[in-house]
Amino acid sequence: MDSPSNRTLHLLTLLQTGGEWSVDDLAERLDVSRRTVRRDAQRLRDLGYDVHSRPGPGAAYHLVPGTRIPPLLLSADDVATIITSLLVLETWTPDDPSASIARSKLQQTLPPALRRRAAATALSTQILREPPAPVDWTLVGTLADAVAQGARIRFDYTDQHGRASTRVVEPHRHFLRERQWYVVGFDVDRDDWRLFRLDRMRATGVLPGAYSPREFPFASIEEWLTSDFGRAPQSED
Repeated sequence: MDSPSNRTLHLLTLLQTGGEWSVDDLAERLDVSRRTVRRDAQRLRDLGYDVHSRPGPGAAYHLVPGTRIPPLLLSADDVATIITSLLVLETWTPDDPSASIARSKLQQTLPPALRRRAAATALSTQILREPPAPVDWTLVGTLADAVAQGARIRFDYTDQHGRASTRVVEPHRHFLRERQWYVVGFDVDRDDWRLFRLDRMRATGVLPGAYSPREFPFASIEEWLTSDFGRAPQSED
């Protein structure tokens, strides 16, 4: 196995199939020593999984029936980071329950020790930063899929002057800037890189087909933004 976390996940998967597994069988399946099997079994216990052992020459392990915790092998620090990030989203988007629901689901799937860390992090953390404008997370997911797949998107857009148009864009990145969410992408019809506010986009859909990724003309979005969008001043559409 390529890492202790992956190996421990594999051990948990084997134990979840039910029955009793001898240390020798587990060592052979995991391609590790008996000592490593014992160490990984203890790691599962430390994470809150109810792993029982039978000592002696025929040493074996089994997962207590009814233990069906999804194999999220997260450290306490991982949990604190995720919970804090979700709390930021909860504070910044008070009218959108998505982050709160995600945090609740995560806490329900954690083993007891990590669930206590999650609760402690939520109790002790307060986010004071002013929230950004609301964001449509379905749209964010559509943009993310398009970027990952090298796809184009079509959407109806209303610019800052109230002018409506339909755009075909190869999205590059979406980001938060001065409390507003934007996407920067290559506008196919205008043959130029443009910036669009997400809250002004409507009827967004991914177009069929894949395209070779277009190289962004600057080292970073920040550099592009501070250079008047790489051309004479004509800020956002």
